[in-house]
Amino acid sequence: MEQKKAEPKKKSAPKKKIVFVCTGNTCRSPMAEAALRKELRRRKIAGYTVSSAGLRVEKGSVLSPNSAQALSEAKIPVGKRFSPKQLTEKTVEGAYLVVCMTERHRLALGNFPNVTSFPQLCGMEIPDPYGQDVDVYRMTLRRIRECLPLIIERYCPASSKED
Repeated sequence: MEQKKAEPKKKSAPKKKIVFVCTGNTCRSPMAEAALRKELRRRKIAGYTVSSAGLRVEKGSVLSPNSAQALSEAKIPVGKRFSPKQLTEKTVEGAYLVVCMTERHRLALGNFPNVTSFPQLCGMEIPDPYGQDVDVYRMTLRRIRECLPLIIERYCPASSKED
């Protein structure tokens, strides 16, 4: 009796990693992460993972309650397990794209070819809302979301859509 050989599993192409960077990874970059993830899903664009990190993450820090509120009001899920992460050189090197909230953040990372910033992409910085009222967080999220179509158009081509 002849045994059939198991067909080798097709390996899917590795997902391209997009990382948003701010100072503490508690306000802006988590909002950008969640917003881009939702927008890619909405557009049915596959092949990307989205995360965020901070340049100076404090031990024990959490997502800002005002960031969580602004995201919730916009019906953007952030994920129950979100925890601020420190940006590492390995994260930058392994990313397809790193998007910094400000030009200062981008300059702090040095010369990596995959690092850009909101000012470079959209012509505006994303100011830090930390410690301000929820209206400032709502405005911050609006600014981030205004730039997402430009990021998607430039870095997430339509050919990545699933059929």
